[in-house]
Amino acid sequence: MKFGINTFLFTFPFTNESTKWFKTFKKWGFDGVEIAIDDPAAIDPAFIRQELDKAGLACVSVCGAFGPDRDLRGTPEAQANSAKYLTALIDQAVVLGSSVAAGPVYSAVGRIGGAEPAEYKKQWATVVKNLKPICKHAAKNGVAICVEPLNRFETDFINTVDQVLKLVKDVGSPALKIHLDTFHMNIEEKCQGEAIKKAGKLLGHFHACGSDRGTPGNDHIGWDCIAKALKAVKYDAGVVIESFTKDVKIIARAAAIWRQIEPSREEIATKGLRNLRKFLK
Repeated sequence: MKFGINTFLFTFPFTNESTKWFKTFKKWGFDGVEIAIDDPAAIDPAFIRQELDKAGLACVSVCGAFGPDRDLRGTPEAQANSAKYLTALIDQAVVLGSSVAAGPVYSAVGRIGGAEPAEYKKQWATVVKNLKPICKHAAKNGVAICVEPLNRFETDFINTVDQVLKLVKDVGSPALKIHLDTFHMNIEEKCQGEAIKKAGKLLGHFHACGSDRGTPGNDHIGWDCIAKALKAVKYDAGVVIESFTKDVKIIARAAAIWRQIEPSREEIATKGLRNLRKFLK
């Protein structure tokens, strides 16, 4: 396993200047970084790769940011914009040395309302159709697109591992894999361990954070159950802390962080990493 930290906790949007955090992440003991890319045109992936190498870190994954204008089930314009964005993420992942592009790639985050069955079926077909050429590009470049179910308050489209398994089957590409997140699973799954086992060998990426979006391990989540399930499916890819604080205001608002959940970002990172290494030894 490679233990990583998501840049959402420290900066957004991520820029070339944000690489100043890399030395600190290395000092804290992380193996790599999950880089949240908002505007692919605003960064130089070759420079960032150079800075990662200098710090002795890997790019565990690139993480997408999906607003209303990036929606594979949205307007024709939003679909085209999202496809262009995902293609750019794949290309930048290659330069950054990562084999994973992760996130809720199917829709804009925050789009909820609950479509009627016929409309949902239509949206599903649209997402499947749009993902097929994107996955073809990903496969050609050795990158896995790891699809993340979100909780019911952030999407009405894919909330559970069962739903994402159906999407993977319908798209039918070896480049499409599953990205599970302990925060979302804590809301949507009956048992996180069983969800992980259902994903099995299709599990390509994993987010670890507390039940309150705080420090992993400083919460009520059953980490022993998670650890056993990850071991059972022989998971050996990235485990990334994706927690939030009020410090990065645009992310705090998007994630509904209205109070100080933990004393500091450093504590989330360092204590969280110690906990994860202990749980997942």
